[in-house]
Amino acid sequence: MLRIKMILFSVLFQETISDNCVVIFSKTSCSYCTMAKNIFRDMNVNYKAVELDMLEYGSQFQDALYKMTGERTVPRIFVNGTFIGGATDTHRLHKEGKLLPLVHQCYLKKKREFQ
Repeated sequence: MLRIKMILFSVLFQETISDNCVVIFSKTSCSYCTMAKNIFRDMNVNYKAVELDMLEYGSQFQDALYKMTGERTVPRIFVNGTFIGGATDTHRLHKEGKLLPLVHQCYLKKKREFQ
């Protein structure tokens, strides 16, 4: 039964990640999560925040994140379907001028898919 749940959580994660250009797996009480969200907000980039501490099965989702990323810590941030790391990694990419181009690649790809 546990294996089936993990497969379902992985499928839900994959759908969320593929349907959104930016996904932040987060907790409402996490200051690093707030920092990461503010980076995207300050760039006027829409993101999907999945607040694990507000979900009934948040702990299981966090277990699935561990399987996918090798870490249980939050935030876990995906851009254009790719895991880019946590808040510090996101901040570094932003300071290096590499974050916004990753986001734009996704928007361009989504735009082409709908034409």
